[in-house]
Amino acid sequence: MAETSARLLALLSLLQTHGERSGTDLARRLGVTARTVRRDVDRLRELGYPVLAARGTAGYRLGRGAAMPPLLLDDEEAVAVVVGLRTAADGSVSGIEEASLRALGKLEQVLPSRLRQRVSTLHGATVRAGAEPGPTVSHGTLMAVAEACRRRERLRFDYTGPHGGESVRTVEPHSLVSFGRRWYLVALDTDRRDWRTFRVDRLVPRTPTGPRFEPSRPPYGDAALYVSHQLSSGVWPHRAVVRLHEPVEAVADRVWPGMGVLEAVDERSCLFHLGAESPYQLVWMITSVNVDFTLVSGPPELVGALRDQARRCAAALPDGEVPGTEGPVR
Repeated sequence: MAETSARLLALLSLLQTHGERSGTDLARRLGVTARTVRRDVDRLRELGYPVLAARGTAGYRLGRGAAMPPLLLDDEEAVAVVVGLRTAADGSVSGIEEASLRALGKLEQVLPSRLRQRVSTLHGATVRAGAEPGPTVSHGTLMAVAEACRRRERLRFDYTGPHGGESVRTVEPHSLVSFGRRWYLVALDTDRRDWRTFRVDRLVPRTPTGPRFEPSRPPYGDAALYVSHQLSSGVWPHRAVVRLHEPVEAVADRVWPGMGVLEAVDERSCLFHLGAESPYQLVWMITSVNVDFTLVSGPPELVGALRDQARRCAAALPDGEVPGTEGPVR
């Protein structure tokens, strides 16, 4: 009986997680015959779970019904959910902290002891870096923007700019992008007829939403990539593009989010788009990638900053020799 009950739970988990599955596939995964699968499906139906037979195929799927099936999680899924809830309780979206803690408490009550110990071990060994709190977004605002994106409806909102100026904007919302501890809305500004990124913590939606629209494709073909470009170069007073003499794959792990954006060119090089507060910050960002490069475009001050850096490096090596070695640097 215990073996049968475990198999029913495993069958329910497969239907819940993977959608429609063929009887043959279910039998293979459960290690039983197709006939046993049919009997187990009948038992689930007797227990009130709406297991539907797919028309035209020998498959099954879990339908929607009054009886809510139990939430079945394997070990990795359970730990992932708990970690996610703990993070949400101390995250960038306001108004969900208490709800996250309530859900976390309910989940931890039903976790097997071995999983509770794993979760507690992970939580106890983890220290959150960067205690400086970032801006938070109202969950109501986040959902209102997300709903406008889903419905493809124009959105009007009051917006506070980075320098305190206020305006009313009308946009065709495309996507929400979570970047670090901030949320950004990527949208087509209908008044300016151009794409923009908006900090969601600085906007207050107006209701009702506007008419529906036919979505356009954001710059670079990807909302997240567009935000990366904007944050790495578009908003900075000093911007540059350099050609790195290595392919994208060789340097991708040296460029962190917000530092810059890489653009593939060929098998031997790529372009590095970046921005900073000063030309000297651009210099250390470029050289930190530790790759030979060629300046493609940038402010005149950047040329001088690169020459200054070259002189400092040369002056650090008297007579062109490295201390502790023989002969000049080659």
